[in-house]
Amino acid sequence: MTKRISIDPITRLEGHGKIEVFLNDDGSVQDTYFQIPELRGFERFCEGRPIEELPRIVTRICGVCPASHHMASAKAVDGCFGDECPELAHKLREMYYNAHYLHSHIAHFYALAAPDFVCGPDSDPATRNILGVVAKVGLEIGGQVIKARAMAQEIQMLLGGRFTHLVWCLPGGVAKGCSRDDLEQIRPMVAELYDFTQFSLQLFRDVVLGNEGYVDLIVNGPYTLEVQNMGLVDENNAVNFYHGKVRVVDFEGNEICKYEAKDYADHVAEHVEPWSYLKFPYLKKRGWKGFVEGIDSSLYCATPLSRLNVAAGMATPKAQEAYEEMYHTVGGKPCKLQLVQHWARLVEMVQNAEALQKYCDDPEITGDNYRVVPQQITGEGIGIVEAMRGTLTHHYTCDENGMCTSANLIVGTTNNNAPIHMVVKKVAETVIKPGVEPDQGILNMLEMGFRAFDPCYSCATHSLPGEMPLHVRIHKGGEVYREIRRNC
Repeated sequence: MTKRISIDPITRLEGHGKIEVFLNDDGSVQDTYFQIPELRGFERFCEGRPIEELPRIVTRICGVCPASHHMASAKAVDGCFGDECPELAHKLREMYYNAHYLHSHIAHFYALAAPDFVCGPDSDPATRNILGVVAKVGLEIGGQVIKARAMAQEIQMLLGGRFTHLVWCLPGGVAKGCSRDDLEQIRPMVAELYDFTQFSLQLFRDVVLGNEGYVDLIVNGPYTLEVQNMGLVDENNAVNFYHGKVRVVDFEGNEICKYEAKDYADHVAEHVEPWSYLKFPYLKKRGWKGFVEGIDSSLYCATPLSRLNVAAGMATPKAQEAYEEMYHTVGGKPCKLQLVQHWARLVEMVQNAEALQKYCDDPEITGDNYRVVPQQITGEGIGIVEAMRGTLTHHYTCDENGMCTSANLIVGTTNNNAPIHMVVKKVAETVIKPGVEPDQGILNMLEMGFRAFDPCYSCATHSLPGEMPLHVRIHKGGEVYREIRRNC
């Protein structure tokens, strides 16, 4: 009789999911499923509403990355009204978005990822959390983290008028500009945030790269995946989060395709499995080939590491230095070591801070030409940005009255659904041994597989569970013969 290990809910992520591991009679792994049992359906909520309302509605998909949906939606709505948007509006949006990136990446690195490395992957689950991290690194560093996130949040409020769930972007621009007073408040916070990114990189060097066991886990552990990579790049093929074309390269670095937002449907399709509400995107021209790795696989990752893998480099100088250091250390690019995602986020944070510095020094940023009122309805728009968790696509159509007739969203985490499933399965096959009872450390190793991707399943399924316990049941002979509980 097949044994079964259930991790439900999984922890330290945004949203809700579970891992089901089925064992053979000898205790070896038969199969593994990374499941998303939630359904939200925001696409249908959008239909029949005025198209200009959508940027305000879709922010409610997620409280962690509302600005990603706001920006992609705003770009799509711009398209529905003829793409008349002044350059200053794009600058302000991008300025805001870089602050939002910092706010999110700081949270993931310190609160969600750091417990596995600072406290240890097999440490006591009661202390393997943000409080355990603070206990290890000290209250002073904990205070710096909180202050940095608060500053990134404050910059967003000064620019967009709200801390979260924006109503700022409008068809043809934004609702308010950046005043000189706003800029004078933002400038010193940006300087501190830049210093914090350098501090975070050094902390990673000291805590993670300075630990031989962690380096071995990153380089030689089961957290590898040979699929293709996707990300947004600018005209120089440098990393960009708001503008550009989507570039796809294979895991050897060869370009597969490069397309504009309007052509996304020619390149990406979605597969459905009966055991998950979340779809599995793949490269359309290659066709669905299943959950397989290899140079011919149709699967791809769209993550911080993928963005760096597809790009020729970073768009700012200090970020480029960090980028080069990372790839030199891991043995070149593209990199297939999924735990390096955490390092890639820190590299992106440097670019975010430098981009904010650039806009603070832009003499046009306090101008007043930040909106053009649209004069036409063209009926269709597609907006693509890089959400923190991957390439985010919003595609809308509307009728002649500007009422939404359809909405299609492919969100960052959805792109990574198949890769996450494959990594978790690979980890399970490696760490769960016949005749050995899986303890808390082993179960956390499985969770580290998905956590590297920083998945957001409130976005990807389009119910907030409000719970963070772990309850594992191991079934044998049709009966529960062991239970593990954490915080429940």
